[in-house]
Amino acid sequence: MLEDLLTSYQAADPAEAADLDRVRSLLAATDDPWTRAIPLHVTASALIVHPPTARILLRWHARQQAWLQVGGHGDPGETDPVAVALREGAEETGLPDLAPWPDTAVVHVVVVPVNAKGDEPAHEHADVRFVLATATPDAARPESPDAPLRWLTVAEALEAATEPNLRETITRVARRLQTP
Repeated sequence: MLEDLLTSYQAADPAEAADLDRVRSLLAATDDPWTRAIPLHVTASALIVHPPTARILLRWHARQQAWLQVGGHGDPGETDPVAVALREGAEETGLPDLAPWPDTAVVHVVVVPVNAKGDEPAHEHADVRFVLATATPDAARPESPDAPLRWLTVAEALEAATEPNLRETITRVARRLQTP
């Protein structure tokens, strides 16, 4: 599944090209690129949008101390990154109607470092990013009190995002939303 999505995907800049090369090498080197047992493994995430209002939903991630997109690791046996992004998005926001928007195309591929925590060593996520939409933005509910959600305009989302790679994802999604 992931291989199919990345076959025709074109990186937008040299940094993304390098990350995409690393992801393709990972896919060629292992039968399970999703396993957390390897130092670089695939994750899937998404920016959730409400197209009629051109708003973007961000989630507070306590571990990273940052407003980020939804998403994360595949569960054992999961291999479809779109399905992983949809499941994670629903779990983290409570939104019942998430759907790929405007289609299942990859919007960004980025390798991000993850700091060590407890007995989990530092590692990297080969994050494959999508866009999901909801028609019921008011139904969003955080999965826990320490993971609040915020609907933001594109400008507000760019201001809230501290990670340059997320700012790039937001910029790409803004073009799809046709907003400045």
